Amino acid sequence: MFFDLVANAYAMGPKPQGEGGTQDMIMSFAPLILIFVVFYFLMVRPQQKKAKQLREMIDSLKKGDKVVTNAGIYGVIESVEETTVHIKIAENVKIKVSRAAISQIRTTDD
Repeated sequence: MFFDLVANAYAMGPKPQGEGGTQDMIMSFAPLILIFVVFYFLMVRPQQKKAKQLREMIDSLKKGDKVVTNAGIYGVIESVEETTVHIKIAENVKIKVSRAAISQIRTTDD
């Protein structure tokens, strides 16, 4: 009876590594690799594309552009410096903000 239990336990154990062991290992990692590929194309790549567009928009700022800041302030660019922008938000009211604070360039009057 004891030997029957040992024989059954041995039969239920993992199969010995032999031919096909490498192929089994690759197949066990396939779902994980697939998850990383899907994650890259659905999450990482679109974020990189959006960040690139924002960087290009900030680099192309020029005098006279109508912009909106991250704080929601609407205005017109009066002057552009290396790291800052002077925005006219009302008559005789100008503010100095970081270039990174510009969230979008307006195309219509809001």
